[in-house]
Amino acid sequence: MPFITYLSGLLTAQMLSDDHLISGVEIRCEEKGRCPSTCHLCRRPGKEQLSPTPVLLEINRVVPLYALIQDNDTREAFKGALMSSYWCSGKGDVIEDWCRCDLNAFDENGLPNCSPLPPPVLRLSPNMEPSSTVVSLEWLDVQPAIGTKVSDYVLQHKKVDEYTDTDLYTGESLSFADDLLSGLATSCVAAGRSHGDVPETSLYSVIFKCLEPDGLYKFTLYAVDTRGRHSELSTVTLRTACPLVDDSKAEEIADKIYNLYNGYTSGKEQQTAYNTLMEVSASMLFRVQHHYNSHYEKFGDFVWRSEDELGPRKAHLILRRLEKVSSHCSTLLRSAYIQSRTETMPYLLCRSEEVRPPGMVWYSILKDTKVTYYLI
Repeated sequence: MPFITYLSGLLTAQMLSDDHLISGVEIRCEEKGRCPSTCHLCRRPGKEQLSPTPVLLEINRVVPLYALIQDNDTREAFKGALMSSYWCSGKGDVIEDWCRCDLNAFDENGLPNCSPLPPPVLRLSPNMEPSSTVVSLEWLDVQPAIGTKVSDYVLQHKKVDEYTDTDLYTGESLSFADDLLSGLATSCVAAGRSHGDVPETSLYSVIFKCLEPDGLYKFTLYAVDTRGRHSELSTVTLRTACPLVDDSKAEEIADKIYNLYNGYTSGKEQQTAYNTLMEVSASMLFRVQHHYNSHYEKFGDFVWRSEDELGPRKAHLILRRLEKVSSHCSTLLRSAYIQSRTETMPYLLCRSEEVRPPGMVWYSILKDTKVTYYLI
């Protein structure tokens, strides 16, 4: 039977049977082109005219699948099965806004785990570009309408370098409920809570203000529910922007070092040059080297002159600091001209007005806590 014939017959049967209309289903056929001549299923026997091409039916009303079932008992059973499959992983029953897990839906710690704990997605805030010392991160609340209750978010941050094992060293951990919203965290971290694109969704944000320039940082976030379960980790790894360098001062230091190296260098002049180069930052030292070589390389480059005037040991102590500068920042520091730009950024600092007993984990802390916002 051609498909169009099947649809026409089904439509005719529905129109003739007024007592058993199919709830939520509408069948409509339209003439929109013809089937290709190579399709033998579209040809009607005895007729040369080709049947119309079937058109995808449009959805004009959305109803749950169980609403299409006429029998009350079957409909309730189907509804319960669908709710259990969607909210409780098919291993429990939905009771109001939580899941009652089956006896076989417990983890190795004896905690019910039929209700999944969705992981939060940590991301850089699109409203603020990371700087050399400030980074803003945000994530949407993952609290489902039914099932597990998120009581807290734990944010870990650490600086990654060759001296730390990224797997063994977890860094500093901050509880969003106990440390950030309560205002007990360091002044270098500010937290906020606002509404996402959907009014019912909360958007949490954390601003780190005291990071080191040109540093590689790893931020890890996970959710904690009222039973103590942890969600999967969400990680953001980034390198902060290059530090600010006073180009004019760097050029002045390069001239000073050249004058100290020029001619006979006494012990006092050697110590002055050594102290000057050790007191500046690694990025400033890189820029001093750039200016020195740009102006005075014909008298010997910076590395050779430092080793010749200060000796291998002191020169090594100075030059090894250049290894701390990343390849990205070293490329920028070789630029012919550096322009400094300073921006100010207002942000909100949150402090909880409620006093909670230590060690208590409340689901309402993320939802119902009264928070005072300070404009910094």
